Amino acid sequence: MKNDKTVMSEPKNGEKKTFHLDKEAFRRKVIENVKLFYRKTIAEASKQQIFQAVAFSVRDLIIDRWMATHKLYEEQDVRRVYYLSMEFLMGRALGNNMINLLCYQDVAEVLEELGFDINVIEDQEPDAALGNGGLGRLAACFLESLSTLGYPAYGCGIRYKYGMFKQEIKDGCQEEVPDNWLANGNPFEIKRPEYTERVKFGGYVRIEWDPEKQRNRFVQDGYTEVLAVPYDIPVVGYGNNVVNSLRIWDAQPIQEFNLMSFDKGDYDKAVEQENLAKTIVEVLYPNDNHYSGKELRLKQQYFFVSASVQRAVKHYKKNHSDIHKLYEKVCFQMNDTHPTLTVPELMRVLVDDEGLGWDEAWDITTKCCAYTNHTIMAEALEKWPVDLFNRLLPRIYQIVEEINRRFLIQVEERYPNQYCKIKNMAVLYEGQVRMANMAIVAGFSVNGVARLHTEILEKRELKDFYEMMPQKFNNKTNGITQRRFLLHGNPLLAKWVTEKIGTDAWITDLPQISKLAPFADDAAARKEFMEIKHQNKIRLAKYIKEHNGIDVDPDSIFDVQVKRMHEYKRQLLNIMHVMYLYNQMKADPSMDFYPTTFIFGGKAAAGYKRAKQTIQLINKVGDVINNDPSINGKIKVVFIEDYRVSNAEWIFAASDVSEQISTASKEASGTGNMKFMLNGAVTLGTMDGANVEIVEEVGAENAFIFGLSSEEVMDYEANGGYYPADIYNSDPDIKKVVDQMVDGTYNGSDKKMFMEIYNSFLNPSYGKADQYFILKDFRSYAQAREKVNKAYRDRDAWTRKAILNTAHAGKFTSDRTIEEYVKDIWHLQKVQVSYEG
Repeated sequence: MKNDKTVMSEPKNGEKKTFHLDKEAFRRKVIENVKLFYRKTIAEASKQQIFQAVAFSVRDLIIDRWMATHKLYEEQDVRRVYYLSMEFLMGRALGNNMINLLCYQDVAEVLEELGFDINVIEDQEPDAALGNGGLGRLAACFLESLSTLGYPAYGCGIRYKYGMFKQEIKDGCQEEVPDNWLANGNPFEIKRPEYTERVKFGGYVRIEWDPEKQRNRFVQDGYTEVLAVPYDIPVVGYGNNVVNSLRIWDAQPIQEFNLMSFDKGDYDKAVEQENLAKTIVEVLYPNDNHYSGKELRLKQQYFFVSASVQRAVKHYKKNHSDIHKLYEKVCFQMNDTHPTLTVPELMRVLVDDEGLGWDEAWDITTKCCAYTNHTIMAEALEKWPVDLFNRLLPRIYQIVEEINRRFLIQVEERYPNQYCKIKNMAVLYEGQVRMANMAIVAGFSVNGVARLHTEILEKRELKDFYEMMPQKFNNKTNGITQRRFLLHGNPLLAKWVTEKIGTDAWITDLPQISKLAPFADDAAARKEFMEIKHQNKIRLAKYIKEHNGIDVDPDSIFDVQVKRMHEYKRQLLNIMHVMYLYNQMKADPSMDFYPTTFIFGGKAAAGYKRAKQTIQLINKVGDVINNDPSINGKIKVVFIEDYRVSNAEWIFAASDVSEQISTASKEASGTGNMKFMLNGAVTLGTMDGANVEIVEEVGAENAFIFGLSSEEVMDYEANGGYYPADIYNSDPDIKKVVDQMVDGTYNGSDKKMFMEIYNSFLNPSYGKADQYFILKDFRSYAQAREKVNKAYRDRDAWTRKAILNTAHAGKFTSDRTIEEYVKDIWHLQKVQVSYEG
């Protein structure tokens, strides 16, 4: 910033460094930006224009630190991790950047002097539509922790124009509308056209003789080509001057408009290249229920992987002459199977572009690539039809064939005549390219994301790989950044924590929050804690009234399940239990029940019919219950539309009960469970994913656990499931709830509205009946819910549980997870960036 007098004070007695913003200079810059960008005065500017002016002013504070960080990386020739992910669910940037620059309060005061509320200005920023669920939010937390800890890193992804979609609820149903988050531009991104790469699709591969190297060369011809143009977004570390980059790639045509074709009347041909580029970056996760959707998704994956790998290799070569040592400075972390094409693409670059032999290139590749597995669900382990893969990526397919051929030789040598090993481990099998298998074969590290998840991978899902190459496997339990989900999302609680433990060191050292535990037994502290929770519930109640038109009581229990809609996450179990409670209440209006607001939120993939029907069921049940005066408001059902990071922060802060009820053995980790815990919500869940470790930290007495164990679920599955009809026929309460899906209680005259859900319990022709064990776990869940309802009435005892959850959340910081990645996988060196504004 021009005339910026931001300075860094010298630390005293081991205290962290702090920055002091020249508020007058910042104020002048905001006024100047409004004038330059919009030809307006502050008084004439809209709230969106004020946001843009403030954001650009904050970006000015970042730029020099960003440049200083990367200059230091070059000077010290650091090793970098390239974190490759299809999703980065970053959330709003302005507030987080101000917090990490240590200038949030100063900027708030400047805006107040100018007549604006900082919260209103922050609300003008759309959530960056670069991700959807936990995978993308984890990637965002990791990038922030990498910067805060001072480790060199790039996030690499796609600059989606519309993201996944913006969710609207109409007549109870999800409708997908474009999320035009870039309509007003992104003030924090910088276009970097000088780093443009070319990405090739289709065509054919010809072989030509290279007389110099005395070997064949593979040349791709007849291809279609697009430009990959990078945009960099700063990722600011907390109070340390370190600014890493999220690099998202935009696709642009080689030739935007073919005038010759247009003049000939071939209008489609005139914009053919432009349309190809446009579709690649249009949306996150296009519906792949059809061939063209599958093709587009594979294009997206290769597009950002190819661009990222090419750029990383070129950056390395700028300062290093020996390509054989690439692994000393570069590590590619593949976030799930989506970026697995990193493996054959790096091989292509090394063999075809750099002229290395196969063995040399493979040695480098297998030292550069690491893989994080995020799922136990077989359908989520990506597989691509060979005909599609070969047609779209002919040279890459040849490389995959060779990877598979050589690997199967190793398998046969290790396990002669054991065909089952080839069946389970082959990269190419039955006309499919199996991405997880390729990532494991080539990666030097394969990690799960919670201890239970990793154990299941090793003992069941990836057992053959683990048996053959156990040294690759390790666990890295997920984490979240407390800067976003406590310091920014719940400022009242953050301030209280600092006051109680006498330090704000928890901001960068979350285990320090354990000092809060003794206050669970302090009556005054409990009262303060619950008053903070109450204020956060009032804030969320106002949001619900504004967006849903539903009045909810902040004194009721806020029982919350917000996450991606999927059958294994069992939102269906939750709403069926609400139906059961409503039936009880109608039968006995005097029933003793503490008023509860059941809050849901989450998107269903556009092609996921069952998940979309569950959203509809939740809303239809809510319509009936919320408008029934006979129950005196004891139950309210709310579905929060378009669940995203910005409203998630408010939801976590206001929650009393954290619903983590996935079918045991199905959830890899979960991170929502950690965000709820940090904000003082009590877990109601199965022993699945990271719930296991949460219960270990806080104690079983401070959580509500129910349901089948992962071992029991896997045993049932191994033996063909179970017979839900037995439960349906023997338990009249459950039978009534299931029948209400088709008897007109919630579906009116449309008998088919929820028929598919109804049949999923009783009709095996729809697949395995109740394959997520909803009816099997129903009674156990109902008993746990009853315990929650009774426990909440003893407010002192409940508050004690809530405080202890916050106090024992220290393990679940993404800072800890990143330190483990660095120590065991990435082997990065910390940097210290000096900057005087």
